[in-house]
Amino acid sequence: MEAISKNFFLYLSNNKLLDRLAKRFGTSFGADKIVGGETFSQAIPLIKQLNHDGLQVTVDHLGEFVESEAESRKRCQEGVETIQAIAHHQLDSEMSLKLTSLGLDISKELVMENMERVLEEAAKYDITVTIDMEDSSRCEPTLEIYKALKEKHANLGTVIQSYLYRSNDYVDELQAYDPYLRLVKGAYKESGKVAFVDKQEVDANLKRLIEKNLLNGHYTAVGSHDDAMIDFTKKLVREHGISKDQFEFQMLYGMRNQTQSELVKEGYTVRVYLPYGEDWYGYFMRRLAERPANIAFAVKGMFKK
Repeated sequence: MEAISKNFFLYLSNNKLLDRLAKRFGTSFGADKIVGGETFSQAIPLIKQLNHDGLQVTVDHLGEFVESEAESRKRCQEGVETIQAIAHHQLDSEMSLKLTSLGLDISKELVMENMERVLEEAAKYDITVTIDMEDSSRCEPTLEIYKALKEKHANLGTVIQSYLYRSNDYVDELQAYDPYLRLVKGAYKESGKVAFVDKQEVDANLKRLIEKNLLNGHYTAVGSHDDAMIDFTKKLVREHGISKDQFEFQMLYGMRNQTQSELVKEGYTVRVYLPYGEDWYGYFMRRLAERPANIAFAVKGMFKK
């Protein structure tokens, strides 16, 4: 049943009609529990509260698969303005973005131009930018762009998904770039030709990636809500004497709030991934697909006053 539920919500995440309806009705039926608002200004009070509670943040302007150059440049400008707002409000926040929102599917020249502009603005304020990973067809182009940009921009991270067979090779390839990596299980529907289908294999691979990147001496963000993965990381760093300054735990906004607070009290760095924007529908469906328990957010939201 869990597999059926996951496939169902991943199917819905790509439904263009439902996406258009979602934009019309807004985040009223549960999405507001895990999305910070439809504009960055709406997210600012949430970020301030999270910072007050000892949590760091990375913000993500939702939206992907941009099909026009004009729209990609608009998204680039929005990214620049978000960086400026983070600095202006003195928020403890990084920024995450998807390359398809900046023109990856249009041309490499366009996405590189847009990324250079975003990263130059981020460098002015010493703000880190993370390139989110998308589906497997865009994985290698994303990493090639990351490598090219990392040679010029230090404050740049990216994401590796443990459900892909090649993820271990990707970590090896990136080692020479002193990478800041967010390591996650992965949230897209993939073929068994490129990805593990068994959850235990995905989990085991994530542990291997966490261990490899940490023992290589690179900064590591463990993106997981899984207690077993959190405990594995704690044990690993204790056994190898790894400083708490070399890694952090990352969790999605609205998920495992108590666990986030407990980790902060224990002295760990915890970063909350806070998405915002009108294009929240696909993100929301993928979160429902990841954990059936998340469906309760939507059900409760439908009947709230």
